[in-house]
Amino acid sequence: MTTTATTDDVLENDATDEPANQVYERFVPLPTHVGASAPVLDLVIPVYNEQIDLAPCLRRLHGHLSSSFPYSFRLTIADNASTDATHAIAVRLARELPEVAVVHLAEKGRGRAVRTVWLASDAVVLAYTDVDLSTDLNALLPLVAPLISGHSYLAVGTRLARGSRVVRGTKRELISRGYNLLLRGTLSARFSDAQCGFKGIRSDVARRLLPLVEDTGWFFDTELLVLAERVGLRMHEVPVDWVDDPDSRVDIVSTALADLRGIARVGRALARGRLPVGDLRAQLGRAPLQPRGDDVPGALTRELVRFAAVGVASTLAYLALFVLLQPGLGGQAANLLALLVTAVANTSANRRFTFGVRGGAKRATHQVQGLLVFGVGLGLTSGSLALLHASGVTARTTEALVLVTANLLATLLRFLLLRTWVFGRRSSTAQ
Repeated sequence: MTTTATTDDVLENDATDEPANQVYERFVPLPTHVGASAPVLDLVIPVYNEQIDLAPCLRRLHGHLSSSFPYSFRLTIADNASTDATHAIAVRLARELPEVAVVHLAEKGRGRAVRTVWLASDAVVLAYTDVDLSTDLNALLPLVAPLISGHSYLAVGTRLARGSRVVRGTKRELISRGYNLLLRGTLSARFSDAQCGFKGIRSDVARRLLPLVEDTGWFFDTELLVLAERVGLRMHEVPVDWVDDPDSRVDIVSTALADLRGIARVGRALARGRLPVGDLRAQLGRAPLQPRGDDVPGALTRELVRFAAVGVASTLAYLALFVLLQPGLGGQAANLLALLVTAVANTSANRRFTFGVRGGAKRATHQVQGLLVFGVGLGLTSGSLALLHASGVTARTTEALVLVTANLLATLLRFLLLRTWVFGRRSSTAQ
């Protein structure tokens, strides 16, 4: 990120009667923090030697949240052992802006910085963003809203989903897509973008997962997301607008090697059962969906048995009617009338006994749909009869046998249509 600010500019008039260590202590966001209520959001900005970009970027971020974010917030600058004036600038910003906190770490590592602040925070929702603000800030509220509402456990900004808009070089684009494809192939990851520096998590979930995340660098994100997926936590992805920072100092080669080692380590841990995925799933995972009546174990078997009983009765009734009507009406007319009568009776019987629909609601609709299903059966049986007559066979026994076979096939098709279409969505009177 290009800026004309200098270290002298941001440190000008920094003198104060209050020692720097007291400012630091006052702004460290601990659960026992005295004098301020816990914010809804604690947004961490991990930094290392960012003396030029820190002040303008943080003021921009603070201004956006102050004007557009409807919840209380804290911005925590996590200084990763900077060797320039970054920490002094951060302290000055904390004195200037009451929502800004500063934490200084003695060791480098983006993952270490984020984890340290997240575990100590008293906020309801935790998030982090890169200091270069490559991600458009309008995505911040969509990122954290599902976490605030409780709908999701984690939220991830993605540059690789439909709806994202990204400006970056071909090299970085290929590396990013290749890395995420590698995660899908090796760790069965389903999230689309592991390394976008724009993520959030509910604090109660963070306290359970973070102690199990070993990486302290760039693989931290991936390890956390893979663990969350294996535990069965709902993850919300937000397509973002993202513009690459041309001044990025990330060492691609060393980062890639560290990521490969991380993938191998996490893969071994999962394969050998070293991570308590089952216990966490029982504690944090969502409860199983309650099945509908037709999805309860054994429901299909019971429906098939009842439908078969109704079908046998319907077939016997159909045969009796056909035999009685055929001499006077002929084969086609007798077939049509026998099917029509038994279809109406069959729909009523299946509605009540097979699929448990009671009351008068949608009775007429079900009969109309049942007649449409009857039309399919009519086409199947009449077509079979027409083919039989076209072949020159007129024996009544053969005719009856062909019709029974065709009717059985029509009955099977009828069950499927009744179950998935006619009675597939139970009315409120279903029991």
